[in-house]
Amino acid sequence: MKKYLTIIIVLLLTLLLVSGCENNEAGPQQKITIAEQYGLAYAPVQLIKELKFLEEANPNLKVEWKQLSNTTSIRESMLAGEVDIAFMAIPPFLIARDKGMEWKIISGLSESPLGLMTNRGDINSLADFKTDAKIALPQPGSIQHILLSMAAEREFGEVDRFDEQLLTMSHPDAMNALLAGREVSAHFASPPYLFLESREEGIKKILSGRKAFGGDFTFIIGVSTEEFYEQQPKNYAYFLDALEKAIEFIEGQPEEAAEILADNYSLSQTEMLEYLNWPGMIYSSEVKGLDKFIDFMTAEAYLEANNYQYSELVFEKNLTGRETASEEEAVQNEE
Repeated sequence: MKKYLTIIIVLLLTLLLVSGCENNEAGPQQKITIAEQYGLAYAPVQLIKELKFLEEANPNLKVEWKQLSNTTSIRESMLAGEVDIAFMAIPPFLIARDKGMEWKIISGLSESPLGLMTNRGDINSLADFKTDAKIALPQPGSIQHILLSMAAEREFGEVDRFDEQLLTMSHPDAMNALLAGREVSAHFASPPYLFLESREEGIKKILSGRKAFGGDFTFIIGVSTEEFYEQQPKNYAYFLDALEKAIEFIEGQPEEAAEILADNYSLSQTEMLEYLNWPGMIYSSEVKGLDKFIDFMTAEAYLEANNYQYSELVFEKNLTGRETASEEEAVQNEE
């Protein structure tokens, strides 16, 4: 009898052990955490959330969303294992990567009009800024800061010409300060704040993001850690598929997208549709301008490392599952 009891106990323990191992292996595959930020450039990400594309792909997948305000909080959350996928501009991604952050680009998300807006009648160009004129932007190292530095280097040969005049402010606070005529003389704005400010009397744009950069560039990219990419390939694939669906949804069904998203941005459906169709507002998985940002930021010591390879910065599979190539190689392939 003792012999049979021993066998039964061993079998039960074995089953529990196997079950525990299976759950441990399956556990990481059943949850994904995404950092979200506010702004029209992130519209496809909001659609993924609203239309539950991830839950549709895998009903057993638990999807969590975290509201994070800047690259620093995103980086810290990823290092702590609290976030799997996030979105940001190219320059802060490069700066963090240069400092040792083990993450890469998973996809482009959007191109966007950006603009340096001023409330002062005596400022009509960068040359009109006096040392007391404060410029609001998200933070040093932000894409707005790098674009302003590019324009300053091109026009004055001084990459840091405006650095002492910068004020770190969130876009909503910067817009309110600009409209109220206090604290700041200019705001380097992104949508929807750029669009809202452009409607106000006495507010004008003196520099566009495209002019500062000297061409088209991707404003927001998706990023993830190398650990997530390697250990959770199913979740990585689920998200890329969902992102592709969201981008296609905005392109193919803009009216419906505007209806779904209007409340998220506290806009009317008409305003939302207008902003989605605003010239220069483009949602795409393509990554533009990466090489040019690297060249400028390396030359001006925003980055310490040299000769970044494309494969060091972009995961080897893009939205369509094709191997990524450098921008130069892509052009050669098209030819």
